[in-house]
Amino acid sequence: MHRDRAAAYTRRPVTPTTQAQMNTSLPIDYDKRLMLFSGRANPELSERIAERLGVGLGPVTLKTFSNGEVYCRFEESIRGADVFIVQPICANPATGLAANDALMELLVMIDAAVGASAHRVIAVCPWYGYSRQDKKSAPREPISARLVARMLESAGADRVLTMDLHAGQVQAFFQIPVDHMTGLFMLTQHFQDLGLHDLVVVSPDAGRVKLNKRFASQIGAELAILDKERPAQQVAEIGYVIGDVNGKTAIIVDDMIDTAGTLRAAGQTVLDAGATRVYAAATHAVFSGAAYENLAAAPFEQIVVTDSIPLRPGAPDTVTVLSCSVLLADSIRRIFSDDSVSEVFGGENQLF
Repeated sequence: MHRDRAAAYTRRPVTPTTQAQMNTSLPIDYDKRLMLFSGRANPELSERIAERLGVGLGPVTLKTFSNGEVYCRFEESIRGADVFIVQPICANPATGLAANDALMELLVMIDAAVGASAHRVIAVCPWYGYSRQDKKSAPREPISARLVARMLESAGADRVLTMDLHAGQVQAFFQIPVDHMTGLFMLTQHFQDLGLHDLVVVSPDAGRVKLNKRFASQIGAELAILDKERPAQQVAEIGYVIGDVNGKTAIIVDDMIDTAGTLRAAGQTVLDAGATRVYAAATHAVFSGAAYENLAAAPFEQIVVTDSIPLRPGAPDTVTVLSCSVLLADSIRRIFSDDSVSEVFGGENQLF
């Protein structure tokens, strides 16, 4: 009898009231919000991005206490918003920030945004600091690029937007999406606008051949390669040019320029090999140490870089800065609207 009663209960038809009770979703109108914030590493770039997007930079208090600790507080509600934090991991003498300070500031900004119930937190790092420490070159060395990736994930970043990584494997250090942009087409367009002739693109080493081959293809130039060895960190020795540069205008292309000692030697080597004019191009202008002295003494007619890293005062007149704010703004807009970022570059944004 008990068994028959149970069977009858389970076979009872669903009434309209019962059906309504089974609906577990709550229909609401969700208004997506994009909020853009800047750290102190490159506020000028952040302002250009905000202008391109047509939004104002969100109010945020950032300061360094007398003991060196970094403090952050968002000054208005960010609950439910897609929060984009623009912070290249680099120094900025104008704001008194060192590279490590910039990293720590980015981490506390991400943590504060997560704690304030942001819907998504996206770290916009045009220059990914520590990217050159992407592998072990000697025993007992850290893989610092991987460590930075873990720190960003632990802080709560939902994705990272970066530009011209030093090595492609850095993307594999993340378990969150990494949107990779490139300044290649911006740089090639600049040289096309200069109207130069008899061009040859010179790769500074074998590791940059793929990038330089793409660059040469874009501007219709030939390709040459420099023989380079690194006996120690931040030390390079230029051997000879592989390829024909005699009587041509040479463009040496790299992803970044640091102390510029190697670039200076490379430019002189190319001139000694018969080139009539020599230019340089790179996405990231790290320009540390004696970079300005080396660039001023180098034989380049023009050194073209982007504003992914702010320049300290005193740059030589040969340095030309192109803004990457348009690329960053377009990528941020596409991430916010869940569109494809790679379409901005025609699917050719992985140059490794």
